[in-house]
Amino acid sequence: MEKQNYKNHWKFYAPHHFILLPILIILEGYGLYKIVNDPDHQLIWILFSVVLFLIFYLAIMLRQHYALGNQNRIVRLEFKQRYFEIFNERSDDIAEKLSFSQIAALRFAYDDEFKDLLYKALHENISGDEIKKSITKWRPDHHRI
Repeated sequence: MEKQNYKNHWKFYAPHHFILLPILIILEGYGLYKIVNDPDHQLIWILFSVVLFLIFYLAIMLRQHYALGNQNRIVRLEFKQRYFEIFNERSDDIAEKLSFSQIAALRFAYDDEFKDLLYKALHENISGDEIKKSITKWRPDHHRI
């Protein structure tokens, strides 16, 4: 497995991203083509395209909505647990001051960098993306959805 870092930490689900969605995009393109080039059946092709667009939209949103909502809760809990293990105190006040993107980015830092980046996030309000870019030794997360 390739070592994870900022440039390769995205994850794809092949059946969804490389089969279902491309097929829906191709069919949508075909439907739009037929709307323009088949005036006798234009209403049918408009309906076809609208239905395909809705299926495409639902395929993207439903898959992401539940998985990401659950994952976000877990990331927040991991932050609180990790904060407690490092500082031996509750993180409720700290967690409220951070955006989710900052909390999510901090999970890629090992403990020594975590402390410094947390300080920067709290006092300099650096973004989650800036936190990720600042990490020198990437702590991989191979278990996310």
